[in-house]
Amino acid sequence: MIQVKICGLSSPQAVQAATDAGADYVGFVFYARSPRAVTAAQAAPLARAVPAGVRKVGLLVDADDAFIAAVLAGVSLDYLQLHGAETPQRVTEIRARFGLPLIKAAAISDRADIIRARSYEAVCDMLLFDAKPPPAADALPGGNGLIFDWTLIAGHSWQRPWMLSGGLDAANLGEAVRISGAKLVDVSSGVESAPGVKDVAKIRAFVETAKKL
Repeated sequence: MIQVKICGLSSPQAVQAATDAGADYVGFVFYARSPRAVTAAQAAPLARAVPAGVRKVGLLVDADDAFIAAVLAGVSLDYLQLHGAETPQRVTEIRARFGLPLIKAAAISDRADIIRARSYEAVCDMLLFDAKPPPAADALPGGNGLIFDWTLIAGHSWQRPWMLSGGLDAANLGEAVRISGAKLVDVSSGVESAPGVKDVAKIRAFVETAKKL
């Protein structure tokens, strides 16, 4: 059965919709430039509302130790997701200092990006393959609703579990899973009615679709 992560949750209603639908992971974005951004103070009650068994993920982008420590002081998380330009060395440092499992996002647009992603296998607990953001200076590192060529990761064997992200929604999920071979999928903009505004019906449809694959 396909496991699902609903990322970018910022309201009690969205958290409840995701967990009621059967999401396996929920994500909170601690990155101020994102339309889905939450502070530690905002995320704390949302995280407390997540039922046992659903894993809570904190998304960070090139965060320093002080920022990470402040987030973890206020919010109980099960994973940290590093979605910036963190080097393998930096990933190792964060994992050693904070003791939480790490998900490292890898931006994919061509085969060279797959090779670069290999450098993180030994230092993270899970990989997340997302579409490379557009070259615009104000582009966000993720959550852009962009799709990459799923055949780029098809048939590869990885040392770590991996999650497929990037432009997924209920309509294209079946094809994405069929082509890529994903067993874990991540969605954010694909279950929104507007940037940062989660849609309860879209969340339910996405999770239901995933669980039938």
